[in-house]
Amino acid sequence: MEKQIYIKKGNGETELFSFEKLKNSLRSSGASNEIADSIVDKIQRDIYDGMASNAIYKKAFGLLKQKNKISASRYSLKRAIFDLGPTGFPFERLIGALLKEKGFETKVGVILKGECVTHEIDVLAEKDEYVYAIECKFHTDPRNTSNVRVPLYINSRFLDIQEQWNKDPKNKTHLKQGWLVTNTRFTEDAINYAKCVGLTLLSWDYPSNNGLKANIDTYALYPITTLTTLSKREKHELIAHDIILVKELLNATDKMKSIGLSDSKIQKVKNEVINLCRINFS
Repeated sequence: MEKQIYIKKGNGETELFSFEKLKNSLRSSGASNEIADSIVDKIQRDIYDGMASNAIYKKAFGLLKQKNKISASRYSLKRAIFDLGPTGFPFERLIGALLKEKGFETKVGVILKGECVTHEIDVLAEKDEYVYAIECKFHTDPRNTSNVRVPLYINSRFLDIQEQWNKDPKNKTHLKQGWLVTNTRFTEDAINYAKCVGLTLLSWDYPSNNGLKANIDTYALYPITTLTTLSKREKHELIAHDIILVKELLNATDKMKSIGLSDSKIQKVKNEVINLCRINFS
């Protein structure tokens, strides 16, 4: 019979731990049923009331890494996005790359004049003569959520630049919509307000089955912080060299050498990238 264990979440609250949810997350990372079952069995033997959720994650990640490094990379995606910090720029680059995969032309960090004041737009995306202004709210703490005040503020900024953009005869495109993207979650009020005013929201798991995680998996836009073959120091040195996505490492041999990686380690890193992104060169 499955244990009834209450664990401690990062925000200090306790909740009943779901072994089924753990198994599903392992399976969604690409782990086989056999590997997922063995990890769940191990966790069941070691878990106890009051155990921190982060400690459970680390234990499951460590066990998965021993059995399947590629699955471990995918399993670590949520944590890996937090590790892109402390600044929000790498996250903005990630969102720009995602929109590019969806057929948009994108620019990151654009200054636009509004009707009242000037605004810095995190990502400006264009497709089919329509332009979209995307604001990215990056958090390093998973406990931080975006409440209704955030879309209220973002929508007011959007309306200011939309007024100015669409009346400017030099602009041949139409500024259609504002977007708000976060790596955590939105409150229910934030979602309801955004629906009401026509603001598109994207978070870790919203919209359902089309959130950040689903899109990153679909387009294999994994950040370099997911890789198991790089140390934390190496990852952040590469981020400082503006390498954000694992795919970029395939053409970044010189930059990897510049931070001290040997030829053999560079090949290991590239092999992990190829397997993680399911790249086929045939």
